[in-house]
Amino acid sequence: MTHTTTDQPDRRAGAAVVPVLAFAGIVVAVMQTLLVPVIKDLPQLLDTAPSNATWVLTSTLLSGAVATPIMGRLGDLYGKRRMLILSLAVMVVGALVSALTSQLLTMIAGRTLQGFAMGAIPLGIGLMRDMLPRERLGSAMALMSSSIGVGGGLALPAAALVAQHTDWHALFYGAAGLGVLAIGLTLLAVPESPMRAEGSFDLLGAIGLSTGLVLLLLPITKGSDWGWSSGTTLGLFAASLVVLLLWGLYELRIQAPLVDLRTTARREVLLTNLASIMVGVSFYVVSLVLPQLLQLPKATGYGLGQSMVVAGLCVAPLGLTMMFTAPVYARLSARYGPKTTLITGLLIIALGYGGGLGLMDAAWQTIVTSVVLGAGIGLAYSSLPALIVGAVPASETGAANGLNTLMRSIGTSVSSAVIGMVLANTANNVGGVEIPTMHGFRVSFLIATAAVAVGLLLAVFLPKPARPAQHTQLRASSEEEAAIEHAEEVLRGFRGRVLDAEGTPVARAKVTLIDRRGRQAGATVSAEDGSYAVAVPAEGAYVLAAKAAGHGPLASSASHAGDERAVELDLSLPGETVSA
Repeated sequence: MTHTTTDQPDRRAGAAVVPVLAFAGIVVAVMQTLLVPVIKDLPQLLDTAPSNATWVLTSTLLSGAVATPIMGRLGDLYGKRRMLILSLAVMVVGALVSALTSQLLTMIAGRTLQGFAMGAIPLGIGLMRDMLPRERLGSAMALMSSSIGVGGGLALPAAALVAQHTDWHALFYGAAGLGVLAIGLTLLAVPESPMRAEGSFDLLGAIGLSTGLVLLLLPITKGSDWGWSSGTTLGLFAASLVVLLLWGLYELRIQAPLVDLRTTARREVLLTNLASIMVGVSFYVVSLVLPQLLQLPKATGYGLGQSMVVAGLCVAPLGLTMMFTAPVYARLSARYGPKTTLITGLLIIALGYGGGLGLMDAAWQTIVTSVVLGAGIGLAYSSLPALIVGAVPASETGAANGLNTLMRSIGTSVSSAVIGMVLANTANNVGGVEIPTMHGFRVSFLIATAAVAVGLLLAVFLPKPARPAQHTQLRASSEEEAAIEHAEEVLRGFRGRVLDAEGTPVARAKVTLIDRRGRQAGATVSAEDGSYAVAVPAEGAYVLAAKAAGHGPLASSASHAGDERAVELDLSLPGETVSA
């Protein structure tokens, strides 16, 4: 997959860009937890079985997992702002569809459309990387990343307040209104990025990925109804395995894949991605379990008898703590490195779920659990991009982080399906109503604890960084800074200036690195003084191509042997050959 990066972002981005993009991220995150306050009532509201009702949540997570790489690739090709607006528009349509129905299948269709908005989060981060100067990028990306937790946390009490005092369909009308507001603000305040990737969209890969994920999650959700050893369940699992294997082989064979799988062969990338799935699994459990426990009547003997609003307020600290953890992560990672920070975050999550097994007797105890889990999940999620960036060449950073984001989304999707199944299978039938049990809640917490334990084991076996933590610069919270600095540490690449016929530096000229096979291996944009820096993924011969408005194209051949090469690209001398 071809990705375009820039060392010198567009410094003309206005002050409103960051808060507007963060607001869009919050709106998108609201979709993930919008129905949590009424989850226990969904079977009655939709006149269906509890195992079927879980698809109202699972469909949103599943479509979000699929949308992340699809919308990211489309944004690279056709404009990130354009695809961000499209994502939000699809979400608005989905919200309106859900607002106008009480039928299960139509509701699932609407919720699936809402899930596609998850692609807006990586698009927003990409816009920040393209437009913001380096000194603003770190804090901006921290805010954008935390918007996922903030939106999910704040949605719980707000949605509970609406659902408690009005018809539950009003939740979707409110979501549609927020989406329209986010679209309007984006149109007014966010310019389009000038950066574009070369290549084409992998439609067959998108279809294959979507099909494989659906075939995997459907038997997970319905296995208890069909029987885990039934032909339908086993057949769907086998079909998902075949489809995903064929999809992987196809992705490895084409020049512009939807997801670049080659980076997964590296130990550090593979282990980080597997750990990401485990963190994703643990993240969603608390949002599914605690609101139901808080709202169950005290007559059950274990329910806490709280209103939907109070239940939402008790869980809201999860998202707020994730937001406040972002600056703490930056300091810890700067001193000890992202691997240590990931391990610390996973240990805190394990402490939260382990302690939470005995903290289910009062509302204040659920608040403590939410705070502890928010701190751990915030540290873990913040560590993952830095680990990926530190493990791959700069030219592969975008593809590698896209795959990592997909792994996290798959984790939350699996979590929704598995925990929904567990709670449905352990529920008591009282007067025709399925009531979740304390046993089901504790089993769910144990599943989350086990996932964290697996993630912790994977994190421990991550290779140590090539340099000591006090010298490495991969601890930067900005993915772009980390990518540039990693490139300088490993294979520095080519540096120089882009000049015109009079020897005047040319600003914002696109510099493309092309390998022997004619594929783009890296790209950047020259700074105001004409300077550029582009990393190389491996030693060998390359062509440096430069292009700028009002100038003819330039192609210069160059080779690289692991050192830093200075190559001036004079637009007045097209075809100049640079000796090795």
